[in-house]
Amino acid sequence: MNTSDIISALPSRFEVARSSGDLFFFPSEVSKYEEIGIEWEIRLCTALQKKPTASPPAGEAGSAPSQDNQQDATSKNSDPFAPPYVPNLHVGDLRDETSGAEYSVLLNKYSVVPHHFLLVTKEFMPQTSPLLPQDLVQTYLLLLAARKARKNYFAFYNCGSNSGASQHHKHIQFIEVEDDGPPIERLAKAANLEVSGKPFSLSSVPYANHVYRLPTLSNGASSEQLEQALFLPFLSLLDLVISTVRHAPDYPSGNPSYNVILTLEHMHLIPRRWGTYTLGESGMTLGVNSLGFAGMLMVKSESEREALEQMKIGTVLRGVGVESVHELQVAGTSMEAMDETGA
Repeated sequence: MNTSDIISALPSRFEVARSSGDLFFFPSEVSKYEEIGIEWEIRLCTALQKKPTASPPAGEAGSAPSQDNQQDATSKNSDPFAPPYVPNLHVGDLRDETSGAEYSVLLNKYSVVPHHFLLVTKEFMPQTSPLLPQDLVQTYLLLLAARKARKNYFAFYNCGSNSGASQHHKHIQFIEVEDDGPPIERLAKAANLEVSGKPFSLSSVPYANHVYRLPTLSNGASSEQLEQALFLPFLSLLDLVISTVRHAPDYPSGNPSYNVILTLEHMHLIPRRWGTYTLGESGMTLGVNSLGFAGMLMVKSESEREALEQMKIGTVLRGVGVESVHELQVAGTSMEAMDETGA
C-alpha cells in the first residue's frame, strides 16, 4: 500500500474494527479553556477509568524515579505492536524506498478520537530511541496524503521513560484535527520570525520548547528532499533539548525524555522531566504526553478537570517539563558566531 491508500482506508477499517469488537471507542466531551493565549482543549472521558493500563516507566513530578520502572524493553510477550497483528486493526504496510525500513500502520485499539492510528516499526526498536530520517519521511508522507484527501492530521512521538509513552515498541501516532491544527500550532503559526531556517521558541508558554518552521513541501517531493528538509531540523531541535536538560538541576539520570509534535508547517520538541503531575491537594495524578503540549489534555473525571483548571494548565506543563533557557542558548550561539568571524 502507499500512504494515500492508508488514509483512504481509515474510515472503513475503523468501523469494521469497532463493530467487530477489536477496537474500543470511548465517547468523550471536549471543553475549551483559555489560558496564556491558547484555547486549550480538555477532553473528559470517564470510560478511560476502566481502560487496562500498560507498564512502561513514568516518573512523577515531585517524586524520585524508581529503579523498578526499568522494564525489559525487548520483551515481545507484552508487545502489542509485534506481529502477527489483529487483522481488523492492521490497516496496511509501508516501506521506505531509501532505507528499506518497513512499517505497519495500526488502528489505536483504545480510541477516544475516531481514526487515531499508529505508524509502527516492523522490526522492534525502543520508544527511547530518537526518530530516524526514514521515520520522519514516512510520517510526513502520511500527513501529505491526508492533506491531499482533504483531511488534517498531525503526528506525535513520545520519546523516553518520562514522555508519557504507553508502550515500549517504537510508534508514532496520528490524530485528525480541525483545519487550523492543534491549539499549540496556532501559536506557532502566529510567530513572526526575523530569520527563517532556524529554531525558535514560543516565549509565552512557561516551559522549554523548541520549534522549527518547515519549508513548503509538496506531494511530489522525493524521499531525499523530505529527508533533507526534516532530519536536519530534527537534529538541531534535539541538540537544543539536550542542552536544555543539561541546564536543569536534578534532572533524572539516563537518556533525556521529550515529546515531538509534527505538522506540515512546524516541528516541535519539548523536553520532559516527569511523565505525570499530582494535581495539588486533590492528590489526583494526571498523565501528560505529547497531546498535552499540543494543547489537548485528557481527564478521566469531572473532579480531575476542575482540579486541572484550578491548578492552571501552564503550571502543570511546567511541572512535567523543564525551565526554558532559550535566551541563554541564543546568546551562546551568537557568541560562537562572533568567535568564528573574529568579531
